[in-house]
Amino acid sequence: MAGQPIRVVIADDEPLIRAGIRMILISDPGIEVVGEAADGRAAVEAARAHAADVVLLDIQMPVLDGLSALPELRRAAPAARVIILTTFGERENVLRALEHGGAGFLLKDTAPAELIGAVRAAAAGDAYLSPAATRHVVERLATGREAVRAEEARARVAALSEKERDVLALLGEGLSNADAGKRLHMSEATVKTYVSRILAKLHCENRVQAALLARDAGL
Repeated sequence: MAGQPIRVVIADDEPLIRAGIRMILISDPGIEVVGEAADGRAAVEAARAHAADVVLLDIQMPVLDGLSALPELRRAAPAARVIILTTFGERENVLRALEHGGAGFLLKDTAPAELIGAVRAAAAGDAYLSPAATRHVVERLATGREAVRAEEARARVAALSEKERDVLALLGEGLSNADAGKRLHMSEATVKTYVSRILAKLHCENRVQAALLARDAGL
């Protein structure tokens, strides 16, 4: 509800990482850290018990790793938005996580303002792709199933109008609704309407999946 703080669960097996993230987040009066977890199983339980709005989920954790925890977490707390915490060395895992419904990803050494911005964006229903990490993940799309993925993506994108494709292309660059609106000379509300329409037409669960599809299609 409007006016209530964003409820966040931090899941990382390193106590110092959790403590650092907590200190950054609680500096924002609109964010409340309601739970912490040191493994994937505990992350699922914490998200459900505390009705989390956003979960910051590390990939490499004991008991149940982040990739295995993600589908369980989405079933247990379907309203929670999951942001993947990662390092450059885990690019392939990040890609898999995003394909399975993660709301975005951040590098563990991201700037405090970027971390807060990502949490706020996720809570608002947007996805957040760290610009620095996005470049590295996109490199993975240029190998392996490139031809098949590109053909499938182009076929799906063909259902969009020209203006919808323009908006989708900017999603692929990681732009927010506000920034996309400035680029296309539209209001933020108009862009948001286009994004909702695009997600429905492409059968994407979130902006991250749409952004990856845009990259596959070569937009």
